[in-house]
Amino acid sequence: MKLGRVELPLPEFADMPRLGVAAFRNRIVFHLVFIALALATLALAVALLNEERQRNAQRYAQTFAKSLTEVVAQLRHPSGQLALLNPEPAQVGAGWVAPLVLPFGAIDFDDATKAQRVVDMAGCALQYPGGASLCAAVGSNAYAGGFVYLVASVDAPPLVARARGATDLAGVHRVRVSLQRGGEVRHWLAPVDVMDTQRGQLAGFTVDDADTTTLPRRARPQRDFRGWVWREGPCLAEGAECPRRTTLSIRLPVEAFREALFRPGGPQWPPADLPRTGLRLALLGPGDATLFDSAAPGAQPPLTLARLTAALAPGETLQITRGSHVVALLQGADAAGAPPSPWLTALIQHLPAPALPRTLTGRDSVTTPAGRFDVTLSGDLQGLDRTLSASAARLAWPVAAMLAAIALAWLIIEMGLIRRVATLTRRAAALSHQLQKPDERRPALGTLDVADLRGRDELGILAGVLSDLLQQARDSLRREQLRAEREHDQWHAVGHEIMSPLQSLMLLHAGDDDPSRRYVQRMQQAVKVLYGQASPSEALAAATLAVGRLDLDAFLRGVADNAAYAGIADVAYAPAGQPVWVQADEYPLEDAITHVLTNADRHRAAGTPVTLTLQTGGELVVVSLHNQGPHIADDQLARIFDYGVSDADPRDGQRRGQGLFVAKTYLAKMGGSIAARNVTDGVVFEIGLRRG
Repeated sequence: MKLGRVELPLPEFADMPRLGVAAFRNRIVFHLVFIALALATLALAVALLNEERQRNAQRYAQTFAKSLTEVVAQLRHPSGQLALLNPEPAQVGAGWVAPLVLPFGAIDFDDATKAQRVVDMAGCALQYPGGASLCAAVGSNAYAGGFVYLVASVDAPPLVARARGATDLAGVHRVRVSLQRGGEVRHWLAPVDVMDTQRGQLAGFTVDDADTTTLPRRARPQRDFRGWVWREGPCLAEGAECPRRTTLSIRLPVEAFREALFRPGGPQWPPADLPRTGLRLALLGPGDATLFDSAAPGAQPPLTLARLTAALAPGETLQITRGSHVVALLQGADAAGAPPSPWLTALIQHLPAPALPRTLTGRDSVTTPAGRFDVTLSGDLQGLDRTLSASAARLAWPVAAMLAAIALAWLIIEMGLIRRVATLTRRAAALSHQLQKPDERRPALGTLDVADLRGRDELGILAGVLSDLLQQARDSLRREQLRAEREHDQWHAVGHEIMSPLQSLMLLHAGDDDPSRRYVQRMQQAVKVLYGQASPSEALAAATLAVGRLDLDAFLRGVADNAAYAGIADVAYAPAGQPVWVQADEYPLEDAITHVLTNADRHRAAGTPVTLTLQTGGELVVVSLHNQGPHIADDQLARIFDYGVSDADPRDGQRRGQGLFVAKTYLAKMGGSIAARNVTDGVVFEIGLRRG
């Protein structure tokens, strides 16, 4: 099967356990860090949004009463009263101007300053391109008479006056006024009669529709039609004509308005058909030149109640009533710009609500000549939420950009590093699992395929180095296996070569009473044990002994008597006088004791014996070998039985350290033990054997 690009035999790798969570702990921490970073960014944005919402609500609650005060103050101004008195739009046709009801009883049209002051305060003038203006209005006082006042301001050159009694007006300045009411249209032509250089009088004559230059013969001016012309201020341009600011002030009588004053039941003022009454004023000059025409396009109307919508915040409602009649109901529009986002609005509304009522209400009143108007301002915090949503929609892009940057960083690190690390981890785990289950006959290293992980970055270099090291280890293991096989063959060859002369020695010492025969047999046994395995340590560890019952007392007597043949002189043993049976194998036990005697002989003081003592108390039989001489270091008392540990001089370039290891190994296989301890005059080795 294939796992992580490491191909291994199926029987060896099929049962590999899956990697635990600990193996991917760093990867999990990495993902959690990026998730926490993204969540922290969103939490920060939401926290700022909620904080801004709370701040907006508190600020709005503080300024709500101020907003109502400002609206009421604007309505109490004459221009605001003008809007209250004229809430409905005019219903006249294009080119006609509907007269407005003034918050004043009448206009003193005979005084230019007073007339212009009333127009400026009331704000009733239409503003035309070029600086001209016109106010068409009626007074709020019914007993001032049924008049329409026309106050216009234009820039005009010196006016040419009509000669007394002249009816041809083609060469003079004149004013043409038209009134439309109920489908009927009336026209007046008022030539300028100059009284002095700054002021002139206008006398109104009733004329036909098409007549703008000729007065009817023997025509008389209308008595109640009165008007004035004033030229004031400096010259507005260089030249002989010297244009100046010119004010026209006209009082136009309307018989129908007068009739409404004397109807049964009291005067009706303003007239019901006032919004359907239209006026047109034109200032004509010599040669039929038009200096001003109220029908010119582009005129800006005066203040209306609809303009108060701009002063309302989103979500606010302004209701103006007069008694039970609703004069105006205005709604605050959302701020210009990006529209509110529905999902952001829903999110904002689910945030913790500010500690304020959801709806704020304020009331006040405005008194005008036409009566009292009640003003009610209602504010809803949902309007603030929509406004905040529109603002947050513009700021959502930076937050989205931050989240995109976090996602891009995560993707780069995940694809460029973390995923490659995880791949290398799985392949290394597969290799480790293979190393834990090697072939018992010939250990082998698996393969680590990192061809797709190599590169010039840190991980690529690490993967390449690991692969190279594994390849070197694999080559070294193969060389070691070949060396071990050659060594094994050499040991077998040496054993075969040694066994042949030993067999000849056995024939030379064939008698049972020959002391040398016993040692030749021991040599044969040792060669079979040692050279049948791969190495001395492995051979000793794998040797199988034939443990049986052995008379230890008779065995030790024989060892002491034959020690001289092994080159160990002066070995003393005090016999027990009776058989002592133990569980042991005679030849390996003799080898073990001979190795201990050899060690004791090498370290004993000159002229001192090596004594053997047999102690039979307890479950174990203890043989003590005592030699007089130097002590063994305390940290070496246990290590001297390890393989290769010795302080003997090297022989043939090799250090020894096998005898005590052989003794320990043989005794352990027989169920016995061996230990060394220091005594006053030397060292004692104690060999323990189980009773037989």
